[in-house]
Amino acid sequence: MKFLIGLVIGLLLVPIGAFFYLNYGNPPVAVADAPFPFEKQIVHVPLHARIAKEMPKTVPIQPTADNLTAGAQIYRQNCAFCHGLNNQNSTVAPHMYPHAPQLWHAHGSNNVVGVSDDPPGETYWKVSNGIRLTGMPAFDQVLSSTQMWQVSLLLANANKTLPQPAMDILAKPLTF
Repeated sequence: MKFLIGLVIGLLLVPIGAFFYLNYGNPPVAVADAPFPFEKQIVHVPLHARIAKEMPKTVPIQPTADNLTAGAQIYRQNCAFCHGLNNQNSTVAPHMYPHAPQLWHAHGSNNVVGVSDDPPGETYWKVSNGIRLTGMPAFDQVLSSTQMWQVSLLLANANKTLPQPAMDILAKPLTF
C-alpha cells in the first residue's frame, strides 16, 4: 500500500514540478540560453525520421543552367539573409538558435558545400515545410513547387561548378 501511495505522489509531483518550473523558473527560451540537456538529440531524431518518410524520392526537374540560375535568384531573395552567400556570411545566423547553417561553406572531407551531400528531396522538404523552433520558415505558400525544386537543386550542386550567371547572382554583396 505504501508503494502505491508513493507511486501516486510521485506521479503527481512530476507534472506539478514541471508546471512550477515552466511558469516560475528560468527555462531556456532566449537565443543566448544554454540548451536543455539532450535537446539536439530529442529534436533531431523525429525530424530526420519524418523527413526520411516524407521527402520526395525523385526530382521532377533537371539541374539545367536555367534552373540553377533561377535557383540562385530565389536563394538570394529568400535564403541568403540567414544562410549567407558564396563569399559572405550572414550577419544574423550566429544570433539565431540554433545557428542557421551557412550553405556556401565547405565542410567535411568529401568536398561538401552546405547541404550538397543531402538528397535534393530532403532540401525540398525543408524548404517546403520549414523546421519548427529554428527560424526556418515554410515556403510552400510563398514559392511554387518548381521554385522550391530550383533552389533545392542549386544547393545540391553547391559543390560543383555552377553556371556563370548563377555565380554572378550569388557573388553580389547583400544589402539590407
